[in-house]
Amino acid sequence: MATALLVIDMQHVFLNMTSTALPNILKLIDHFAAKSLPILFTQHGHSKEELTPPYKNQLVRKWGPNGSIHTGSKDWELIPEVAIKAKGNPIVAKNTYDAFIDTNLAEILKEKKVERLVACGVMTDCCCDTTARSAFNRGYETWLVKDACGSANETQHEAGLQGFGFAFGDVPTTAEVMSRLK
Repeated sequence: MATALLVIDMQHVFLNMTSTALPNILKLIDHFAAKSLPILFTQHGHSKEELTPPYKNQLVRKWGPNGSIHTGSKDWELIPEVAIKAKGNPIVAKNTYDAFIDTNLAEILKEKKVERLVACGVMTDCCCDTTARSAFNRGYETWLVKDACGSANETQHEAGLQGFGFAFGDVPTTAEVMSRLK
């Protein structure tokens, strides 16, 4: 079964949420690269147009222009350790929690004949959970890696994992993913 790693929104704005997740994400990237398995990244951001009233993007309406990530800003950039590893791999630009909406993610996965998606990154209970559920709903076997995701706090992180694990897919650790994909 073709398996891909999806690294979600590992950007400067979320750096404080990645202290536990980042080392495990880097291990997963290295493991997938060593096995020549597909690795994809997402990068969340909003254009100047989206950040100008009237706000057409629902997330900008929810968080406001000051609470939204401006495409091209320092907050929008990938964390340096991740950016280095992203070179040569697809980076999917997105402007909502679900990385499948209005992006080319589905086409890339289809082209690579992916059947299983391993998701990690930030925020567990927003973009990671939403994208992983969307992958499940599109027929992918989906794993959300519990120690390779981060959120604003432990309560939100655990809520995202529990909801996903109950009805959508596996919630393995980084070590379990690497063991399963020997």
